[in-house]
Amino acid sequence: MIIINNFNEYKSLEGQMLGDSAWHTISQDQINRFADATLDHQWIHTDQEKAEREGPFHSTIAHGYLTVSLIPYLWKQIADVRNVKMEINYGIENLKFGEAVPVNSDVKLQATVKSVTDLRGTVKAVVEARLLIKDHVKPAYTGDVIFLYHFKD
Repeated sequence: MIIINNFNEYKSLEGQMLGDSAWHTISQDQINRFADATLDHQWIHTDQEKAEREGPFHSTIAHGYLTVSLIPYLWKQIADVRNVKMEINYGIENLKFGEAVPVNSDVKLQATVKSVTDLRGTVKAVVEARLLIKDHVKPAYTGDVIFLYHFKD
């Protein structure tokens, strides 16, 4: 776990791969709860029998946006950004889905700090995020996550 206390410490990490989060298993229960929350009950995600019988992956798969929604949780396992008044998930650029995530897959986030900029007191950090799937060659996705921070000092 990397601890970041201020702009200068964050800036010193530019270009560095910070590491990986712990593995997280995406269960059918999590997929179903995400489907309920987003009203996206497409059978490829929620109908296990049909997905096994007719689906291209022979199982249900996680929603792509479910996997993206894990970024804040997994990021906090890699970096502990302290001394912050406010943190904002500002956006994601260049997001590309590379591979479906079958139910019960283990995934982890790999993060590289691309850039850190001081915008008159607001710190903008661009972090390349790759969601890795255990025993798969291709990542589930890659994208540049943008965080905004207002440090206390």
